[in-house]
Amino acid sequence: MTSAALRELRAETVVDASPSAVWATLTDLSRMGEWSPETVAMLPLKPGGLRVGQWYLGINRRKAFVWPTRNVLAVLEPERALAWDTTSSGARWIWELEDAGEGRTRVVHRRPVPDGVTRLSAIVAPLLLGGADGHADELEAGMATTLERLRRAVER
Repeated sequence: MTSAALRELRAETVVDASPSAVWATLTDLSRMGEWSPETVAMLPLKPGGLRVGQWYLGINRRKAFVWPTRNVLAVLEPERALAWDTTSSGARWIWELEDAGEGRTRVVHRRPVPDGVTRLSAIVAPLLLGGADGHADELEAGMATTLERLRRAVER
């Protein structure tokens, strides 16, 4: 897998709402399918609600290809940071919230792959996702779309 595919992906926006309002919407992970172009659903797999260590089944799609992912909530800092590790790919999906003043919130969405992608991901990306570099570009564009949809949901 090339270094371009392993780069940290990033998107950000400013939401015309407080960090608490953004947090309340963002942490309803059942709504992730409304916002993300690739994620269809995020379903909790263990009892206990939103908490570090919670497992989620992610259902993703790209064109006709649909696949599951296992995600483990890794960071939960109310009104500041949310992150989960996708164990099937090696990616960490990070959401950071910062008070931007005047009742606004800056939201940064990042996707590093701290230890590189998994062997499974290295095989699947070229075969079913249009190549690793192209899929990384799609993911980054999708992250911007996700943020825009989240922003609109919060600002309603």
